[in-house]
Amino acid sequence: MTEKDLQGRVALVTGASRNIGRAIALALAARGAVIAVAARSDRSAAETVVREIEAAGSTAAVFLGDVSKEDDADRLVDEVGSTLGRLDILVNNAAVRRETPIEELAFSDWREVMGIALDGAFLMSKAAIPPLKKSGQGTIINIGGLTAYLGALHRAHVIAAKAGLDGLTKALAHELGPYGITVNLVSPGMIDTNRQHAGASNPTHHQTTRTLVGRRGTPEEVAAAVAYLASPQARFTTGQTLHVNGGAFLP
Repeated sequence: MTEKDLQGRVALVTGASRNIGRAIALALAARGAVIAVAARSDRSAAETVVREIEAAGSTAAVFLGDVSKEDDADRLVDEVGSTLGRLDILVNNAAVRRETPIEELAFSDWREVMGIALDGAFLMSKAAIPPLKKSGQGTIINIGGLTAYLGALHRAHVIAAKAGLDGLTKALAHELGPYGITVNLVSPGMIDTNRQHAGASNPTHHQTTRTLVGRRGTPEEVAAAVAYLASPQARFTTGQTLHVNGGAFLP
């Protein structure tokens, strides 16, 4: 792969202010892409990522919006186009990963998780289609999750949303392929991240699931898979799921 093979392209990464999203933003920037660092509300954290990208010699800007709201999704894509000039790569990473027993799971919590992870990917992808058509090298990369394939305790809402992303990826690959837009899914599993919400520092499935390589993965290893799918070398790859889980799941 060419070190700067994404030079001249613009990538919009949702949920980019920390963890896997931050690593994806940094990895795409290192390959030469200009990065739209998107976050729901934490401007300070997003600006920190922008400074990291700029310190490494690349270009980035912050964009705030709630991907679960259609007006925000449309505005985010419009603002990226008007500010950065184009859009070539969309990474739908924004998600909420909570653990709640099904009998205690409020419908409002179900809808919040589904709204961000699945509705958000739909809304952002739909909004991005016009500029991605113009790109000539357009790609959408959705970020799924291991539990969508293995199941897990207390994650009905998260699992349903991530499983839906698998289907959405295949559907979009069929619809957008004729326009030269590739659509793929990266499914991380057993990744060491900083989980901020209560009770999530050590998810239940991390206690029972083991990897073949004997360790957890890093956000940077997930980001490397995303960078490949965004690269010119992956233009013949679409509708696929790339599992990054150290062998915890073998499809």
